[in-house]
Amino acid sequence: MMPPNMAKKKTQSRSAKARRPEASMRIIVLAGKDPYLRSLHTDSLRTKLEEAFGDVDVIHFSGAANSIADVLDECRSFGLMQQHKLIVVDEADQLVKEDARPIIERYAQAPTDQATLLLRTDIWRAGKLDKLIDKVGAVIKCDGLTESQATRWAFDRAQKQWGATIEPDAAERLVERVGPNVGSIDSALAKLATLAGPGAAITSQMVTEMVGRSREEEVWAIQSELIVGDANRAVGSVHEALGLWRVAPVLVSFAMMDLARKLFIASRMLDEGATPQATYGPAKIWGPAREAILRAARRASPADLAALFDEAVRTDVRSKTGVGDGKRSLEALAVRFASVVR
Repeated sequence: MMPPNMAKKKTQSRSAKARRPEASMRIIVLAGKDPYLRSLHTDSLRTKLEEAFGDVDVIHFSGAANSIADVLDECRSFGLMQQHKLIVVDEADQLVKEDARPIIERYAQAPTDQATLLLRTDIWRAGKLDKLIDKVGAVIKCDGLTESQATRWAFDRAQKQWGATIEPDAAERLVERVGPNVGSIDSALAKLATLAGPGAAITSQMVTEMVGRSREEEVWAIQSELIVGDANRAVGSVHEALGLWRVAPVLVSFAMMDLARKLFIASRMLDEGATPQATYGPAKIWGPAREAILRAARRASPADLAALFDEAVRTDVRSKTGVGDGKRSLEALAVRFASVVR
């Protein structure tokens, strides 16, 4: 007989490895804030159920509008065609709470064979129900991926969904450009696979030419206009970033705060007699931006740049907390940059 602790480890291991829905599962939870991942898992589950049972009757419920009785009655009822049912419940956290939780816990102990219950939710609170579901299905996380996970996902997705191969460095470059959002990655892969054509690989050069600028390039594109000393160009860079390139306001705010910090540190060190090379590390000035930033730092006093940095920090806080008009705050800060480094 297996010792209790070994049995527990086996259960935990199975739960940890359950990353994809299977046709044999009767209750599945897709929990996390990535709707695209939830959608992919749902499509995959439906395909597997159709392969196992033929036609599948898909029925949708809302956890906020329907009761647990409505959902479980549908699970247990037989259709005229005796088709397997896929019962999809969105906002499932609203369904599985308080007095309803013991009811679904009892159902999880003996779920019906003719239905698969799929619970989809942004938020899922672990508890006794998870252990019961683990015996008949899985709780699958649908949170955002890390960059390394997204790179592996892009590599696999290119082959399985689009019939294309993508070079490893191209997959990394793609994630650098669009971030670890699987929806954005998949959309880009569709275009790149068409460009590459049958039998050809997606290369890093293709990604560079066809996919939008990386976050690092977007940040530098904003910063490079702010240090010219021209208010129109500075404000224009903010408009372009927010409108044309659809850069998130928090990233624009970060770019401005980061530049103000670099300018202040470099200016103070130069004023104290440091060589330009000595400022690179403390100010975190890298690559081709060095000379342009140092020239701007020499045109302003450390005191003025310290005040600019303080203002940039306050703007960044307002941007992240939603205080005031975010666009106007960024425009005002851009004008301030031009005034200080002119």
